[in-house]
Amino acid sequence: MATAANTSEADLRVIEKYSPVTGEKLGEYHISTPEEVEEAVARARKAFPAWRDLSLEARMKYMRKVAEVVSEDADYLCARISEDTGKPLFGALLTELMTIPLFIEHYEKTAPKVLARKKVKNPLLLSTKKSYIEYFPMGVIGIISPWNFPFQLAMLPAISALMTGNTVVLKPSEVTPISGEIVAEVFDRAGLPEGVFNLVQGDGSTGAALVECDIDKVFFTGSVATGRKVMAAAAKKPIPVELELGGKDAFIVCHDADLKRAAKAAAWAGLANCGQMCTSVERILVVESVHDEFVKHLQEVVSEVRVGAPDEDVEMGPMTFPKQLDTVEAHIKQAKEAGAEVVLGGHRIDRDGQFFSPTIVTNVKDDMDIYVEETFGPVLPVIKVKDEEQAIRMANDHQYGLTGSVWTKDIKRGLKLASRMESGQCSVNDAVQSVGNPALPFGGVKASGIGRYHGDEGLLSFMHQKAIMVDYGMMGPEPFWFPYKGKYPELMGAFKSLMKGNIPKSMYKLLTMPKKSK
Repeated sequence: MATAANTSEADLRVIEKYSPVTGEKLGEYHISTPEEVEEAVARARKAFPAWRDLSLEARMKYMRKVAEVVSEDADYLCARISEDTGKPLFGALLTELMTIPLFIEHYEKTAPKVLARKKVKNPLLLSTKKSYIEYFPMGVIGIISPWNFPFQLAMLPAISALMTGNTVVLKPSEVTPISGEIVAEVFDRAGLPEGVFNLVQGDGSTGAALVECDIDKVFFTGSVATGRKVMAAAAKKPIPVELELGGKDAFIVCHDADLKRAAKAAAWAGLANCGQMCTSVERILVVESVHDEFVKHLQEVVSEVRVGAPDEDVEMGPMTFPKQLDTVEAHIKQAKEAGAEVVLGGHRIDRDGQFFSPTIVTNVKDDMDIYVEETFGPVLPVIKVKDEEQAIRMANDHQYGLTGSVWTKDIKRGLKLASRMESGQCSVNDAVQSVGNPALPFGGVKASGIGRYHGDEGLLSFMHQKAIMVDYGMMGPEPFWFPYKGKYPELMGAFKSLMKGNIPKSMYKLLTMPKKSK
């Protein structure tokens, strides 16, 4: 838990950080003032030209050093992330750290080609010229990162932005300030030049101050409500915005699915990180012919999930954000009142900290809050459907569209259903793990966000695209330059011929034969 508090007459505010495991106070973190945010952006702006002008290989050397630091300090980083979030050490290593060197290694191989100047074809009327597309960095990138994966979801966009020649100002969530500090430590240990990476700590007002500063793009990960505010503020300038928002991911269990495997996957994909993932399974749509058997398997798997402190060799720790506990309880209460049945869990665990029991809810209907809104907790809602057609309709008839999955032994049919799902990612007989492939773009549709990161798009999203056309100057005046006198009939004839798929010889000669300049 972390809260903002006033500490002096000068209104120097701090974040008071409390342990999600024990409730004890872990420390205080200074909230950057608007002036301090401006200073951080100014440092990034000053550092930008020199960083931009380094070669890609020179910047990659720094990123390789980042990967080395993450590897060398893995135990320390896992412990600090676990202290900040309450997640088990295994979860911290798997979901927060392992992706960093994997992505850096991937981009080391692909970035030179992705970012290189590319030649493109010209139409016949421009056949004497050459055309190219090239890219250049945007400038200062403001990154506002969330509390559920506070290390990974700050590091990966920062690495992509830095690798492509931008400088960065990061504002981590006020819920997880410890992780913000260790992100800065990693970049500092990697030896980045002064001002290339900058950290500002704070709450929503700090993020608002960052968006209002002289930045060139804002990359925001968080809730839909806050994302709308970020987008509105950025539109006043305007600057590009990338939004990685919420999800209510559909998990479709077909009549021919391997039910035991599907149940194990649903339990992991819905309860990992205590269900605090935008990619968490939050709508399990099960064909009625296998519904009861699937729920039985799911109960067996979930009942064995161990909950406790990170040092207790558990699968699930406490919830990170105390207010999210209230949302989880409210969704379960409303669902029960509307006729849903809690078949397992559904309550806080009686111990210190922010622990909630792994929960399965059946008889869920599409008008319940637990179906409509993002619960973001250790809750698995199960919905009985007539068949796969109803499942895909329900999956798509929703405000969110981040990820999804289809479970079937018929892979061709599974791929067809996956292609019909309106989401940024979809898996067949798998869940969540596509986000771990650095070659795949990640992002959502509808209320789940705008833009993509990871994959080639993860680099290009921090670059401006530039079109370049080259003429070698060997020709005389262009046939389309002034004067126009007498050229209209010839151009009209060329136009009509072009529409038929050919071009008059006279026009072809006019375009391709060099002329001596007078």
